[in-house]
Amino acid sequence: MPPAWTDKDERMYDHIKQSELDDGTSEDRAEEIAGRTVNKQRRSEGRTPNKKTQGTGNPNTSLEDRTKDELYNRATELNIDGRSKMTKDELVAAIRDRN
Repeated sequence: MPPAWTDKDERMYDHIKQSELDDGTSEDRAEEIAGRTVNKQRRSEGRTPNKKTQGTGNPNTSLEDRTKDELYNRATELNIDGRSKMTKDELVAAIRDRN
């Protein structure tokens, strides 16, 4: 498992892999499906770096490239009021104002 995965991610991976194996999927394919599914979940929660801007050194340049869920998670970390009703553009602006 990748070092960035949590125990919960590993359990999810094992469960999905076993389910795929039970359905008759090959082991290689089951591992691929499980890994992709866990990584998709991590991305939706904003727990993965953005490959397009990774290493640029400027955290503001990648805000437009992030998903609304990733922006919402960041707004939650910054305790931005009204974030649940904001559009993606409003979240970007609010995060920039807070930084």
